[in-house]
Amino acid sequence: MHKNINVVIVDDHPVFCMGLQKIINQEKDMKVIGEAHDVVTGFDLIKKTLPDIAIIDITLKDGNGLLLIHDISKHFPKVKSLVVSMHDERIYAQRALQAGAYGYIMKSETSESIIKALRVISRGEVYVSPSVVKDIVFKIVKKTNEVSPLEILTEKEIAVLELIGKGFTTKEIAQALHISTKTVGTYKERIKEKLQLENAVQLVYYATKWMEDPSSLGKKPTEK
Repeated sequence: MHKNINVVIVDDHPVFCMGLQKIINQEKDMKVIGEAHDVVTGFDLIKKTLPDIAIIDITLKDGNGLLLIHDISKHFPKVKSLVVSMHDERIYAQRALQAGAYGYIMKSETSESIIKALRVISRGEVYVSPSVVKDIVFKIVKKTNEVSPLEILTEKEIAVLELIGKGFTTKEIAQALHISTKTVGTYKERIKEKLQLENAVQLVYYATKWMEDPSSLGKKPTEK
């Protein structure tokens, strides 16, 4: 008898969760044992159930899935994370793996691909598409002047940047990430310094453009 692969889903799209749960539960050796829609409840659910695999989206209601992946890797190393997201894997896959994920797959992939990814990860192996492997190798062997926020910001700084791009105020960001407004201000200053942004206007512009299209790298405006 093979042990069932227990899975939890952390995604803020209920319809997608419902479909994914149906796909997984059709497999005789897989079972979805819980569902959450934000970082806080997702972490609590994983702490309570200790699944074999946690399926996590990058963008969640109260923050960034990368933060959750990092915390899972730190506190529950036996729980493997699989990112299933609408975000282009060429933009986020490498950072997700660095945060501790075992795999990355886009929501546009077939249900068969998701099941395959779960099986690969359950064996302790990493699952990414050939195009991601090629892209990672390309970045290693070819130097480029393009700077992605995913390459130079911490997970917490990325979460703050995303919430700025969503229009959150400093107070709302503090509440979402469970930190003080003063700490949010510190993160904003660090982000501006790392991305060479001159003021708050450029920070908001950068964050908004980056959330609209991560592949654009959120280039800062020329005007001050």
